[in-house]
Amino acid sequence: MTQYIARQPREIADCVNAYLQEGDLEGITSLFHPDCKIFFPPDQPPNVGIEGARAAFAGFIDIKPVIKSEVFSEVIIGDIALLKANWQVVTPDGNIMAEGQSTEVAKRLDNGGWGYLIDCPNGPPRL
Repeated sequence: MTQYIARQPREIADCVNAYLQEGDLEGITSLFHPDCKIFFPPDQPPNVGIEGARAAFAGFIDIKPVIKSEVFSEVIIGDIALLKANWQVVTPDGNIMAEGQSTEVAKRLDNGGWGYLIDCPNGPPRL
């Protein structure tokens, strides 16, 4: 299988989508920092670590929806980045499964690419 590496933080979602289209769950999890937290669904406790990323995306592998992400803000300081994006998850027949405006913190990974450290698809959780 192809290895996708996000050379810029804004490329992470595109790489996740590429792995999703190939049905490669391990590839998707390679785009998450080992200490990541994924705040989705928003009414549930966060998914944590690579196992959490695996759990968050396992249900999408068979469906193979397209993730469309439009990053409109990217701030990079060293090996950390803050991203804001509008996104949609679209089924192969064109129906929108989910959409929102995300806030993410990305961190440079050991492979030199970027991965999500904090992923908040619907924005940061409330206190």
